[in-house]
Amino acid sequence: MPAPAPARTEERHGRSGARRPGRPRSATRRAVIRSIPLLPAMILLTIFLLGPVISSFYGSLTNASLSGATARNSSFVGFDNYAALFADPDFPKSVMLTLVFLIASAVVGQNILGLVLAILMRSSNRMARSLVGTFVVTAWVLPEIVAAFAAYAFFNDTGTLNKMLAAVEIEGPNWLYALPLLSVILANIWRGTAFSMLIYAAALQDVPTEITESAEVDGARGWQRLLFITIPMIRRSISTNLMLTTLQTLSVFTLIFVMTGGGPGTDSSTLPVLAYQEAFQFGQLGFGTAIATVMLVVGALFSIAYIRALKPEVD
Repeated sequence: MPAPAPARTEERHGRSGARRPGRPRSATRRAVIRSIPLLPAMILLTIFLLGPVISSFYGSLTNASLSGATARNSSFVGFDNYAALFADPDFPKSVMLTLVFLIASAVVGQNILGLVLAILMRSSNRMARSLVGTFVVTAWVLPEIVAAFAAYAFFNDTGTLNKMLAAVEIEGPNWLYALPLLSVILANIWRGTAFSMLIYAAALQDVPTEITESAEVDGARGWQRLLFITIPMIRRSISTNLMLTTLQTLSVFTLIFVMTGGGPGTDSSTLPVLAYQEAFQFGQLGFGTAIATVMLVVGALFSIAYIRALKPEVD
């Protein structure tokens, strides 16, 4: 009588073995079914996000212009615009100015100041939090054009900053002429710090107080708790905020154009300003679109770096 047992065992193995190949197919089928409601959103994203990118790249391969024969009938010129762009002496300078503006105002300025303000506001009283929060957030909620004119009025040679310096018998320079890049960096830090402060304030709420209190009892100083406990625990928020502030700062145009117009000369002409000048002031749409495409590549490189920094945390 014990003989039928192996047969039943083999039958069970056979059935389970017959089902195993079907599991991946059923899982794939369920994944496809679940993704069907996402199709409209995917189609819209493709049309309104990927579509302009493709159109922009194609426009950079043409000799389109605002006036003349090519304004109506542009022709395909291949990579001539890119060859002319890399041969232009203003382009390397513009790339360098963009990187300095990006790193100084977004990567360093907004993130460090935003983290410092978030930490200070966490340990301060309610009235101080309200005053600092209102002052910092006001610059962020202002329309960009309004913030740009406010920064221009502050850094102008007869503006608020020099009036304040004159009150203590210090003669300030013409900031927008002598130090144009520094002026727009400080203005962008002033405008964008609130976003970083709010991100880090939310992230600090998730840091368990028990851990920091235990470290304090063990003799860890404030800067040690910050470097070895707080920052590692909010590193994902730091990477996400770095990516968002970098992409936002890379596209800053109104602030620079209102304050300096890219000048004096080309001393504050970042890539967005240079693209505008070439496309709409000089009428070379194809050439200006090539600059915009380079900006897209720069933003993609920074995004890839930040995503790779986030990947271990996500996995």
